[in-house]
Amino acid sequence: MDHSGGLPELLKLIPAAELYANANGIKCLKRHFKQDWNFREIKSGDTLKIGKRTLTFLTTPMVHWPDNQFTYCPEEKILFSNDGFGQHIASNERFAKDIPSGIVLEEAKKYYANIVLPYSKQVQKVLEAAGKWDINMICPSHGVIWTAENIPVILSAYHNWAHNIADRHRALIIYDTMWKSTQKLAYTIASAFEEEGINAQMLNLQTNHISDIMTAVLDAKFIAVGSPTLNSSILPTVAAFLYYLKGLSPRNKIGLSFGSYGWGGQSIPIIHQLLGDPKECGFTMLEPIQEQYIPDSEELNLIKNNLRQQIQTCREEQ
Repeated sequence: MDHSGGLPELLKLIPAAELYANANGIKCLKRHFKQDWNFREIKSGDTLKIGKRTLTFLTTPMVHWPDNQFTYCPEEKILFSNDGFGQHIASNERFAKDIPSGIVLEEAKKYYANIVLPYSKQVQKVLEAAGKWDINMICPSHGVIWTAENIPVILSAYHNWAHNIADRHRALIIYDTMWKSTQKLAYTIASAFEEEGINAQMLNLQTNHISDIMTAVLDAKFIAVGSPTLNSSILPTVAAFLYYLKGLSPRNKIGLSFGSYGWGGQSIPIIHQLLGDPKECGFTMLEPIQEQYIPDSEELNLIKNNLRQQIQTCREEQ
């Protein structure tokens, strides 16, 4: 269904052409275009001879559309992976090997974190099913082509992302602030992680896009989210991020809620619930941190020492 926008014009030119798709693809195409074209249903394991070459099909539902499928050409050892292994990258180059590896892998990571992440269990199954093929080239529907030099790298990355394998030495401090009190807490939290040997990355929602933050979330173990209280709730930027985070469903994270307030203090329990409730993000939660008005150096030092103790306990338990 996805990437099918040119079909109506194409089939005007070749109306007798057969259109091969899986059952979900046929259903969605009929619904979308209101046309009863010359469909031929294919299933996992089916093959199609196209002269000297053969196409073998593997349905990959919800990676990331219901009708997704892989197509493999054994004669050329090419996998046409649809959305799998894709990147949102614009380049004059056509192959990943011709782009600095850090750039192309970061773009693949961003694509996975913001599009494919909710379907990680399906990705696990697809990786296992496609593992039987001898692959020298992967051609995704988005981005550049993977060749023999870097196929092991992207396969290894997908394995880690699909299994929610996180770096236990990495923490994200994601926040917005009104009069800098919550920011003071954010820097104190970062110091606590750093003093425990955990790299802490500060991500202010005023200056960092949520898609970039989600890319960082993918392989960080600790996720701290902070907001001051506004109108008995949280800042709109923090709310938008948290619901975006929930929809993408990262797993196996340790969460922390924090924030400042004047009189109500509702923001911290709201964040704590959204991060920790199994029906929401489902993170394992540390004790929430909340301070009224402007925290002084003594209060900040107490917060840091208490958080360091919690981090040490987490390490012992895991």
